[in-house]
Amino acid sequence: MSISTTQKPTTRRIVGMMVGIVIIGLGIALFKQSHLGNDSISALNMRLAELLGISLGVQNVATNILFFALEFWFGRKYIGLGTFVNGIGMGFIITFFYDPIAAAFGPAASLPEQLVWVVLAVLVTALGASLYQTADLGIAPYDYLSLGLRDYTHFQYFGCRVFTDAFCALLCWLLGGLVGLGTLICAFCLGPFIQFFNGLVSERVLQYKPEKA
Repeated sequence: MSISTTQKPTTRRIVGMMVGIVIIGLGIALFKQSHLGNDSISALNMRLAELLGISLGVQNVATNILFFALEFWFGRKYIGLGTFVNGIGMGFIITFFYDPIAAAFGPAASLPEQLVWVVLAVLVTALGASLYQTADLGIAPYDYLSLGLRDYTHFQYFGCRVFTDAFCALLCWLLGGLVGLGTLICAFCLGPFIQFFNGLVSERVLQYKPEKA
């Protein structure tokens, strides 16, 4: 039975939300290490940061401000602590993980090695996203887009996530950014794996199932 978000959040959910966000940052760093393209929204943010000449962390905050306006207007119930921790900190968490990973492993030497990084990145990112979304303590502005589509259209979550990821990948490509095989794999696989981890891991670990609209 789901618990209303108006109730006091448990320590388990708070920790799950924080751990999930950190895991997402690690997963995105793994995408970047593959050099086959990043997840869709990170690829778009990286391209915008390059075009504007600003850091990824700053660009990530700027993009989230725009998406937050949509979340505030249409999905205010999804705004919480997780919204701000993810929206403000994600770019810096990615950098924290990517620099030592790149230094330790160097560039991937072959396509099979790159694909291993991509597969690992999809699984890690999906697990992190599942944990922090299931914790139900606030959703990052970008992640709200797929949840909002699900609420207003009543399509399955994974289909809505595929749509938003594919749209961001297309926009990144139109701006001249890197849209590689990894970006495409992420766009079409991340949503289904998030939904998979929801029932298999997150709801069991957090002992909580968020309510749907």
